[in-house]
Amino acid sequence: MEPLTWTGSIAFLNPLLMIALAALFLSILVWIIASIFLPEQQIVVNPDGSVSSGGGVRGLIQLALHYSFLASVGLAVAYLVLGILMGTGAGIIGAVSQQFLPVWVALIIMFAMSIAFKRRLGLYGKLYDSPIGMIGFGLVMFWVFTGIFGALDLIVTHDPLVQVSGMKNKVPGTPLPNLEDGEYAWYLLGGDNLARDVFSRMVKGAWVVVQIAPLATMFAFMVGITLGLPAGYYGGRFDTFLSFLANLILAFPVILLFYLLVTPEIVATGVPNYMAAVLFVFPILFIGVLLNSRYYTRPNFRTPLLIGVLGVAIWLYLSLISTGGYIINTDAYRIWGLPTYLDLFDIPGGILVVFVSVVFVNSPTVFRIVRGLALDIKTRDYVAAAQTRGEGPWYIMLWEILPNARGPLIVDFCLRIGYTTILLGTLGFFGLGLPPESPDWGSTINEGRKLLSIYLHPALPPAFALLSLVLGLNLLADGLREESLKD
Repeated sequence: MEPLTWTGSIAFLNPLLMIALAALFLSILVWIIASIFLPEQQIVVNPDGSVSSGGGVRGLIQLALHYSFLASVGLAVAYLVLGILMGTGAGIIGAVSQQFLPVWVALIIMFAMSIAFKRRLGLYGKLYDSPIGMIGFGLVMFWVFTGIFGALDLIVTHDPLVQVSGMKNKVPGTPLPNLEDGEYAWYLLGGDNLARDVFSRMVKGAWVVVQIAPLATMFAFMVGITLGLPAGYYGGRFDTFLSFLANLILAFPVILLFYLLVTPEIVATGVPNYMAAVLFVFPILFIGVLLNSRYYTRPNFRTPLLIGVLGVAIWLYLSLISTGGYIINTDAYRIWGLPTYLDLFDIPGGILVVFVSVVFVNSPTVFRIVRGLALDIKTRDYVAAAQTRGEGPWYIMLWEILPNARGPLIVDFCLRIGYTTILLGTLGFFGLGLPPESPDWGSTINEGRKLLSIYLHPALPPAFALLSLVLGLNLLADGLREESLKD
């Protein structure tokens, strides 16, 4: 079987793409130079009273930039569409595009429905009025859908942990030497130094990031909000004590703190399990206080609601911190947890340690943001009006202050997912926390860098995936910030 080239039978598009990219690069360069040396465009008042900007050299440059960008995007879409239709006939690009078909379909459906009903979707709907926000959201959801469909084995071509004889460090598009029935014929993005499929490992690595980064960030926000709101609202010694603890944690270098938390000697003492038992209580406290403050005046409805919701929350909490029926299971002692027949899921030890470490490191920063917002918003007139009505402190914090702080918090949430993603990649790069065979992007980049001067293909795909996801999160945060300021 012949190896695949990058573009196969659509190679005729390559010169056109090179010309379009060269024109785009040249237009950007000329535009930068012109913005420095050429005068501003003159504003022209038309006879009918309308205002327009004069053309001139700047107008021509912007026109060239506009059309070269459209040409580049159009050719990229052509590669994608022809690749989906032709598959391996369009080379590696076509085969990869076809493997991502479930992701493309999911993105099209999501964008079509969201744009159709955007006026009914609040801030999320307003996001589609921002081109930057749409691009960022598209990049983020591409990797979210990739992680989901990859976990369902709808995208991967091979088992990411299986080593195939003769495929060590093979270049992209290399066919398998001894093909079996039902087995995919090529390593689309080549093989790594252990003869594993780089494409499948990149896809599976997206699922690792999609699981840990958003959930860890959400837990960190639960901790930060639960402690930051009362610290900012009440002030005094309580605020001083919590601020001191937050500053104490933030004083440690992040990597050093992670290294201390994930080393085998610390893990063997059960310290991460203790931390999980403490940190994972905060979502329960947050939900309980939120519902109690909202329905405090309706006890007949509030009591059964709290019993049901908190019962499920405590069950999930014990399932999270229990492994094999134990909360703590060391050589010295054991602490019983949830019985195995009631344990919904077991989190692998390495993932639990990384998860807890990310929550612990991010919580103080979130606490300081929430505290600062609470200090500002508690002086507003609507807070004074709620106090005059006789509302309780937690009602004011959760239903008056927190909703009015949602804009900065949503933006920071998106940015913090990006920071967490980089942090997970950094941990994997240094071999901390997750198992060595894990397909997470940091571990894959670390393995690929050892032979980077000879073989580029094992390290570049996960590095590009990490770059594009973080870029998407930053663009999404910019779009949300832009739209939230219009409220």
